[in-house]
Amino acid sequence: MDTAPTIALLLTLLGLLVVIAFSAGTEVAMLSVNRYRVRTRAAAGERRARALEKLLAKPDQWLGANLVILEGASVAASTVLTLLALRVPHPHALPVMMIALMVFIIIFCELAPKIYAAMHSEAVALNSTLVYRALLWITWLPRWFTNRAAYAFLRLFGLHGASHGAQALSAEELRTVVSESSALIPARHRQMLLSILDLERVTVNDIMIPRQDIAGIDISADWEDVLERLRQTPHTRLPVYDGELDNLIGILHMKRTAQEFARATLTRERLIELAQAREPYFVPEGTSLMHQLAQFQRNRRRHAFVVNEYGDIEGMVTLEDLLEEIVGEFTTDPATVGHKDVHRDASGAWLVNGSASIRALNRALGWQLPELGPKTLNGLLLEKLENIPQPGTSLRIGALEFEVLQTVDNSIRTVRVRPIVAKS
Repeated sequence: MDTAPTIALLLTLLGLLVVIAFSAGTEVAMLSVNRYRVRTRAAAGERRARALEKLLAKPDQWLGANLVILEGASVAASTVLTLLALRVPHPHALPVMMIALMVFIIIFCELAPKIYAAMHSEAVALNSTLVYRALLWITWLPRWFTNRAAYAFLRLFGLHGASHGAQALSAEELRTVVSESSALIPARHRQMLLSILDLERVTVNDIMIPRQDIAGIDISADWEDVLERLRQTPHTRLPVYDGELDNLIGILHMKRTAQEFARATLTRERLIELAQAREPYFVPEGTSLMHQLAQFQRNRRRHAFVVNEYGDIEGMVTLEDLLEEIVGEFTTDPATVGHKDVHRDASGAWLVNGSASIRALNRALGWQLPELGPKTLNGLLLEKLENIPQPGTSLRIGALEFEVLQTVDNSIRTVRVRPIVAKS
C-alpha cells in the first residue's frame, strides 16, 4: 500500500466512503420499511419483496453482514487516509485530514443517506436486497464468529436468543395503525375499522333498548287493544308477555300474524301459539358486542333480552343495533339519531328523550358525556341530581346545560340541552 499510486489511494478511499454510505442508508431503510406492505407485495408474487421478507425475518444475519462491511470500510478508510496524509509535506496534515474525513463521513456518509433512506425506505430496501444476499454469502465466516460471540456475551446477563418471527400487533397498536392511515383509507372505512376494534370493549348494556322502551304485546290486555297494536306496529318481530315483560311467552313474527289476519283466524289462543313457536333468547348483562355478534350468528337470532344477575330483564339488544356500532347510524342527520330520541327546537337547543343512550348521543352529536357509569341520559341525570327532579330543574355537565322538561313514572322523559357559551 505504501507504494500504491496516490490516485489509486484516492479512488480506494472514495469507494470505501460509498460502502459506508450504503451501509448506513440501507440499515435505516431495512429497519423502517413497512413490513406489512412488503408482505402484501410478496404475496402478490413480487420476487424482490419475497427476498426482502426473508431478509427481514432474520435481522441478526443481515445486520451482521452490514456491520462487517461498515466496520471494515471504516477501518480501511482511516488507514488509506493515513497513507495519503503521510505523503503531504505538512506537519499537521494528518489531524487536519482526519477532521475533514470525520466531517465528510457524518454529513455525506451518515446523515444524508439515512435521511434519504428514511424518506424512501421501501424503494431503498427493495433495491438493496440482491446486494445483501451476496453480502450474506461473502461474510458468512465473520458473521458466524461475531454472532456467536455476541450471543455468548448476552448470556452472561441472562439473555438468550429468541425467535425472530414477526410480532403480532395488539388491538391498541392496530388502532394506531388504522388511525394514522388517513391518506390511504377513506374516513368512513377507517371509522368502521375502529368500531370493529371497539366491539370487544363495548357491552350489550351500552347499546340495548331500555326495558321501558321495549315495544311488545301484553296478551292479558283488552283484545281490541292487542289487535290495534298489531295493526300499528312498525316492527317485524314483537315480544309477547303476560302482564309484565318478565313473563315472556315468546317472540311473535308479524309475517305469520298477517297471514292469520288475512284469514280472519287470529284469536288470543292462536296469538299465544304463534309466539311460543319462537322462544325468547337471553344474554347476561356485560356481554361484549364481539361475543354477542358471534352468538347471534351461531344461534341464528336477531334479538336478545339482556338480564341482570337476578334474571330480571334490563333491556333488549338487536342485530341492527349491533351493526350500527360498526357502520354508524342508518341516517346521516344527527337530529334524527335513534329516529325519535333527539330533535331541535326553534331556539336551536336539543330536545332529547331521557332513554337515549349516552354512547349514541356522544357519537352522533360529538358530546363528551361520561360513559363509564349509567348508560342512558336519564340514568346520568338521576345520578348527578341524586333525586327525582321536578320539571324546570337544570344542571351542568361539562360544556352542556341540561333542563328537565318532563318526568314520568320516577324517570326523566324529556330534556332540553344547550351548549354553554364561554364568556369572553
